[in-house]
Amino acid sequence: MNDCHVHFFSEQFFDTLGRQRPPGSQQSAAEVVSALGWAAPGTPDDLADRWVQDLDRAGVGRAALIGSVPGDEASVAKAVARHPSRFVGFFMLDPTAPDALSRTEHAVGQLGLRCICLFPAMQRYSLHDPRVTEIVTLAAKHSGTAVFVHCGALSVGVRKKLGLPSRFDVHFGNPLDLHALAADFPGVPFIIPHFGAGLFREALLLADLCPNVYLDTSSTNRWMSYHPGLALADVFRYAVGVAGPDRVVFGTDSSFFPRGWNRSVYDAQVSALQAAGVAEHDCQRVLSGNFDRLFPA
Repeated sequence: MNDCHVHFFSEQFFDTLGRQRPPGSQQSAAEVVSALGWAAPGTPDDLADRWVQDLDRAGVGRAALIGSVPGDEASVAKAVARHPSRFVGFFMLDPTAPDALSRTEHAVGQLGLRCICLFPAMQRYSLHDPRVTEIVTLAAKHSGTAVFVHCGALSVGVRKKLGLPSRFDVHFGNPLDLHALAADFPGVPFIIPHFGAGLFREALLLADLCPNVYLDTSSTNRWMSYHPGLALADVFRYAVGVAGPDRVVFGTDSSFFPRGWNRSVYDAQVSALQAAGVAEHDCQRVLSGNFDRLFPA
């Protein structure tokens, strides 16, 4: 199998969180890791090696590594360079930042990263913003570059653990706001994680309208509590029925050590696929083939 959603919690990630604490209480990366009770990441090479060992134990062939704070492209690029046959590099971008275009060009053109991750609710911008269009235009110029857009409910567990505010605005996370971009850039694959994270109907509508929109299955999908009576098997049945088995991509949302790769997500999703009556060859597309087609080795 392949995993399209693994967070790369580098030392820079923890350092960024530590600097976001209130004045006078900032923490170093080591202090943040200690407060969380997690394993220290070490260098990007160290963390990449740890992920390879964990993925080997789990039987995972390839994985997308997501740089999980803006500006952490270099850490992910080092991991990909160390294990190019195992990892595909994703990076988080704030398109409203003054250096967003140059940073994206460097990440995609020089560092070889292959997916731009947008979190409009986190940075509070509209997907209709011309600066977003500029980023997607740049992605279109680099064949094979995808755009990941987090929609729906957004909750960052590590921020809660550290008592950091999450002043997000879910108003900016409607999948339908992506329609014009996906239609205008049919050659760019757009990935919506967590089945739209609560905006499932809207994500299905968008995927039906735009054949370049993919649904990522990652996380526990606790957003189903917003849809009384909806089971995970129903989610897979509808997603495969609307988007087709070629546009649903497996992911776990794994992130930190010592937990490592989250097998419980995989087990639940395999059971759901089977309960949904998805054919075995289509299950294999969801679990591995679609990732390889999106991001050829």
